[in-house]
Amino acid sequence: QNERFCWTGATLLLGAGLGASASRLLSVSGVQDEEHKAGLLRRIPVVPVVPVVPVVQASELTVSMSWRLIPDRGNSAVAMKYGFPSLANIKSRDSYIMSYDPRTRTASWVIEKLNHASLNGPSDRKFCEFREDESVHVFHRATSQDFRGSGFDRGHLAAAANHKWSQKADDTFYLSNVAPQNPHLNKNTWNNLEKLCRSLTKLYLNVYVCTGPLYLPRQEADGKLYVRYQVIGRNHVAVPTHFFKVLILEKADGSGVELRSYVLPNEPVEEKVPLEHFLVPIEMVERASGLLFVPNIMKRTSSLQKITAK
Repeated sequence: QNERFCWTGATLLLGAGLGASASRLLSVSGVQDEEHKAGLLRRIPVVPVVPVVPVVQASELTVSMSWRLIPDRGNSAVAMKYGFPSLANIKSRDSYIMSYDPRTRTASWVIEKLNHASLNGPSDRKFCEFREDESVHVFHRATSQDFRGSGFDRGHLAAAANHKWSQKADDTFYLSNVAPQNPHLNKNTWNNLEKLCRSLTKLYLNVYVCTGPLYLPRQEADGKLYVRYQVIGRNHVAVPTHFFKVLILEKADGSGVELRSYVLPNEPVEEKVPLEHFLVPIEMVERASGLLFVPNIMKRTSSLQKITAK
């Protein structure tokens, strides 16, 4: 049944694409001759018709649905307790689950679950090396060469220090889990935010962390808003204008969850500025990223407290 679900979705998408291609061919040619039309259609593969599966919204996904969509269930599957922020190009790792954006050559989001067990273990990260993600098509993946001489760090989305539970958790070094990040930000304020996430495991039962890039508009001299961002390397890896972190904090007494969301610019940030300065309403992140968090969370808890800057 699970295979049928995946095959059905793939078949519908392929069928729609082929149908659109056939329509364009016929409309552009303007050929009315029925014999010629038949010749065109004969060159298009026939896709078997299958029953339509009802559309499932991201906010309706449960943990059981996440099992179906991800055949290789590692320890990361529990990170999806609060659902998928989006459904495109989901990839499962031992340490995290992510949605990959082949256009920008980086992730749309990465979710990880932190607690005392994940933060402690025998692994040693100093021998780990960044590597290409071979599960991504060569046209759409970043390489270490893209970053050389760019002036940007390979900034982890799921932080390596968050997963010391096993040496196999070096999957945080896949380049699909990094984005070009200003070195000053990466080594200072962003690093402090990652440390904060880890420290919160002392106060909360579990800390779910969702991290991703943002490409925000900026008003220019003509008064209009534009989304402009740099690309680096031969593969044109997109440089985010900002980064977000959404923290879902489960209270130890089971009374509900707290939600904190941060947005930081991808530029040098004065380290004296407190992290609370970068707290934003979760709705801002949802609008800017195209992702949804609150509907998923509300399906799992009746008590949600949003923490924002005061």
